[in-house]
Amino acid sequence: MVVTVSHAGYVKRVPLSAYRAQRRGGKGQGRRPDARGRFRHQALCRQHPYAVLFFSSAGMVYRMKVWRLPVGNPQARGKALINLLPLALGERITTILPMPEDEATWSSSHIVFATRSGTVRRNELSDFGTINRAGKIAMKLDEGDQIAGVEICSDTDDVQLTTAQGQCIRFAIGDVRVFKGRDSTGVRGIRLEGGDSVISMSILRHVEATPDERAAFLKMSRAVAGEEVEQGASDEEASVEATLSQERYAEMSAAEQVILTVSSNGYGKRTSSYEYRITGRGGKGIVAMAVNERNGPLVASFPVEDEDHIMLVTDGGQLIRCPVSGIRKAGRSTQG
Repeated sequence: MVVTVSHAGYVKRVPLSAYRAQRRGGKGQGRRPDARGRFRHQALCRQHPYAVLFFSSAGMVYRMKVWRLPVGNPQARGKALINLLPLALGERITTILPMPEDEATWSSSHIVFATRSGTVRRNELSDFGTINRAGKIAMKLDEGDQIAGVEICSDTDDVQLTTAQGQCIRFAIGDVRVFKGRDSTGVRGIRLEGGDSVISMSILRHVEATPDERAAFLKMSRAVAGEEVEQGASDEEASVEATLSQERYAEMSAAEQVILTVSSNGYGKRTSSYEYRITGRGGKGIVAMAVNERNGPLVASFPVEDEDHIMLVTDGGQLIRCPVSGIRKAGRSTQG
């Protein structure tokens, strides 16, 4: 089931099979936009027994089983959330999160919040295991701020924050302590330039690798693929000698993740997770993707697998579903 929440506050669930796959770069399928013409969020869930958490602009969280959401087709508007959740006047849903199916794992997992202003907070996932009909406080927000992303993680993961102006930072989840309360603002995750904001948070597997090993792996992987070191590759990668053993290369290859980054004008690229070095929390970060007149600001960045399909939705109601394998891999600071 694909759960969709629109900017105007309508929600629906649609069977994934209703969206046909096609090659990247097309116009996609048309959809009927709502009165304000904008779609806000989508999430892929199993129908039973999954629940979805709805996080609001007021810092509240609500919970609902997927099967209780109205079913529709890709062109349907859906049902107003105000009729399903006790939203206050002016309160809107900003983020949705499918809960893990196995409740036994909740006690060993954490939930991480990131806000538009660059703050992060970590709580026990079990803090959100029980949510009554009226909802509960999820996070205290400063005036004008809102939740940009919510993800589930473990103690050994990394957090990656990406901004609209193309900056990103990756740090160990251990840099963010576990908060006992739910009414705090958190700590700084990334230092933003004026006018910039966080648009995406991803959870990545932590891999112990030195800068030289990362650079050698990237150079060797491009050699295996028959590619030259392209413009946008790091200086370390361009100058390092490939000295990894075959065993170490195979080990790093098995642990590698690929990050898909998408801009507002519809451009995207895949980049190896080894190009995003791990730093301390609270810095300015590094370049995630070139932001210019052609690309526009960034709208999303998250890990994908080669066999995945992605669904991109425009604010005008167009949707495309295409295989990830059709999107080329490129350096971290390239255009896509």
